[in-house]
Amino acid sequence: MKVLAIEDQPVAGALLLATLRSIRHEAELVVDGEHAWARLESGGYRAVVSDWRMPGMDGLEFCRKLRARGGDYVYFILISATKITRESREEALRAGVDDFLAKPIDADELRMRLHVAERIVTLATQVKQLEAFLPICAYCKKIRDDQKYWQEIETYFNRENGTEFSHGICPDCYEREMAPQLRALGVEPKRPPH
Repeated sequence: MKVLAIEDQPVAGALLLATLRSIRHEAELVVDGEHAWARLESGGYRAVVSDWRMPGMDGLEFCRKLRARGGDYVYFILISATKITRESREEALRAGVDDFLAKPIDADELRMRLHVAERIVTLATQVKQLEAFLPICAYCKKIRDDQKYWQEIETYFNRENGTEFSHGICPDCYEREMAPQLRALGVEPKRPPH
């Protein structure tokens, strides 16, 4: 999994990067939240392991910004050298932090946390893919919305994104539907334009 590590202390950062790579993750290290944000925007990171206290944008502020951005789910592990209190843990959870680790980082503990992160990220991706499916009736082409209400396709798309429709008849439907009706009326159908 591609992991972005954020640590402003050089020795701790080198140790974190070496640990991530030793447990077979593709990892990159940056020294602060601003650099991390620039790297994150380049895409592909599925997990962040960030120090809590850093100059400039700290770990919580970075996590809040990440959650506000939306898009693909990125698992967030916050690390801290100081004891994490109940109050600070609640603050971190409200910011969107998924997990916590104490410094110094234990490689086995980090490996297990990232294993869970991989599962959660995979499940989040699968949910997003399933949400992309649009239930449509095979016969009448009505669409089912989130409240299990079936509605005309035009109504659904107009409500969801303001799409307006103009109607026509495709060549297949013209031959199958319109041509027989015209012939029944004694009118020889013309070939429809493509």
